[in-house]
Amino acid sequence: MGYHYYCRHCGTKVGTLENEAIHSGELGFHYLTSEERQEMIRYMANGDIEVKTICEDCQEALDRNPAFHQVEKFIQ
Repeated sequence: MGYHYYCRHCGTKVGTLENEAIHSGELGFHYLTSEERQEMIRYMANGDIEVKTICEDCQEALDRNPAFHQVEKFIQ
C-alpha cells in the first residue's frame, strides 16, 4: 500500500509514501472535511491511495495570479 501524491492542477506526480506503518491520521487527513476528503483522496482497488495536492510550480502560479483560484485547471 502506498500514498501517491499528484498535483490537482497539472497532474504531475509530487511524491509517494510507501510505508505500511503510516496511518492517515499521521498525514493530517482527519483535519479535512468529508467534502474535502471526497475531492482530494481516492482509494484504488489495489489498496493504494491517491491524494490530490498542489505542486510547487502551480503554487507559484497561484501566488502570482490569484484569479487562478477560481478555476480547476489553469495549466493547459
